[in-house]
Amino acid sequence: MKFKKLFNRIESVRLENVTKRYGERFAVRDLDLEVRGGELMILIGRSGSGKTTTLRMINRLIEPDSGKVSINGTDVEEFDPVRLRRSIGYVIQNIGLLPHLKVSENIGLILKLEGWDEAKIRERVRELLNFVSLPPKSFMDRFPHQLSGGQQQRIGLARALAMDPPLLLMDEPFGALDPLLRTQLQGEFCKIKKELGKTIVFVTHDINEAFKLGDRVAIMDNASLVQVGTPEELIFEPSNELVSEIVDSKRKYRHLEALKVKDIMQPLDPGYFLDGSTPAETALKKMVDSGLEVVLLLKESGAAGKISLNEALKAGETGKNLNEISKPLLIFQAEDSLFEALAQLKGEGESMALVLEGEIPAGLLFSDRVLQGLV
Repeated sequence: MKFKKLFNRIESVRLENVTKRYGERFAVRDLDLEVRGGELMILIGRSGSGKTTTLRMINRLIEPDSGKVSINGTDVEEFDPVRLRRSIGYVIQNIGLLPHLKVSENIGLILKLEGWDEAKIRERVRELLNFVSLPPKSFMDRFPHQLSGGQQQRIGLARALAMDPPLLLMDEPFGALDPLLRTQLQGEFCKIKKELGKTIVFVTHDINEAFKLGDRVAIMDNASLVQVGTPEELIFEPSNELVSEIVDSKRKYRHLEALKVKDIMQPLDPGYFLDGSTPAETALKKMVDSGLEVVLLLKESGAAGKISLNEALKAGETGKNLNEISKPLLIFQAEDSLFEALAQLKGEGESMALVLEGEIPAGLLFSDRVLQGLV
């Protein structure tokens, strides 16, 4: 019998007085939380705060000791667990791609189990690869070990979307990536989530990522929910000192005033730079072959530019070069004040900048690398 999704859309996901214990230790204690249909809810907290356990109780990978988890008003215990999990997308940090299967087989595995014919599976896989900005022609027949970390994470997302689930659970999907890949994929995901129109519960330990992606943020500590609200509500109406410490970035910045940009920049691999006259199609091939999510360029005017994999893919057959499709990239000198540089990044809504020593590229500055210490 062909699989039928349990939900076509999500009205709400509710956890009511949910508790989970391991021996004498509480993993989650008396948790009450509602995720509204269509929102991206962030769960954030220190290691061991209960956020991953909470996530896994939604799709019954973990069963609560007491309390109730419901989706659209129905207790999840009433659903067959296999059918429930196939109705919910699940993306984890380590991705879990099967190493002996090609990309197309990894993405299409559930579809195959559900009895889809091969032609329909390949059509759906191609559609999903295009959606996550990976050219199907280049990636269908690759194996996981032939992919970069960023490419693997995109494949993990594509696999989770195979059955078009209305609910996605994401457990620190960008946590294992280096700062450049993480920043780029966060930006791509911001665009993707608007197109998806799905309900998403997203676990992270990074407050900058939480505020960048989330509609609301739930702060957890010591197995309990401390406060839930929009970023603005958490900043201006913190419920206690813990929340204030987590979100009060200005106070955290004070010790940075004596530092220079060079003190925290990431050394720059010259392989990220391409000449601005390079055709977008040529750049796309280099990015795919090298596992690059973004390339950089310096223009004759002294300005800098960046081009994402998605932008190169869209421009690949237009005949345009990198100068024509690049987006502006902020530039700082290595001796600039780190505090002032971070303030400018925040003010302009950017998270990455190029660092020069004189006229020579020296590194990249990522605001989230500084903000990681907030939680």
